[in-house]
Amino acid sequence: MRRLLLILAAATSLAACASMQRLGAASDVHALLISIRDNDQAAFDAHVDRPALKQAIQQQIEQKAAKRYGDLASLLAPGLAEFAGDTLVQPAVFKQIARQYGYADDTKIPGAIVIAGALKPLPDGRVCAVKKKDGPCTLVFTKEAGVWKLTGFEGDVKDLRLKL
Repeated sequence: MRRLLLILAAATSLAACASMQRLGAASDVHALLISIRDNDQAAFDAHVDRPALKQAIQQQIEQKAAKRYGDLASLLAPGLAEFAGDTLVQPAVFKQIARQYGYADDTKIPGAIVIAGALKPLPDGRVCAVKKKDGPCTLVFTKEAGVWKLTGFEGDVKDLRLKL
């Protein structure tokens, strides 16, 4: 019985830690959503690890190209992926992703508690945003120097478009 109580206490502690982790990340995700809505490049940059996000996008482009075009992709994809990675890490591009989560230009961005409900803790200490409760991760956030930053994109790269 004593062992069971210790296991329950440990499980409760871990669940509370995961909830605090999601809540802590949610306030920075909120700030990122505001920066995207307002097209605020400085605030966006403060909540994005540009090199990490660029690399994640580039890897997806290269993998997709290799799968579709084989050997030809190994010649062309790295340069295209480099250009795309530079071009796509912008607030205007992520507006489309925000819309998929229900955040249009005229939508009030919810508070941290609501956003925390859409975040899922990952085993390595990061959190990710999901569209449905048990759905796949789309956006991945990592805590860096006390700030949760967007470091990964696991959605469909075709959703990342720059409107001209």
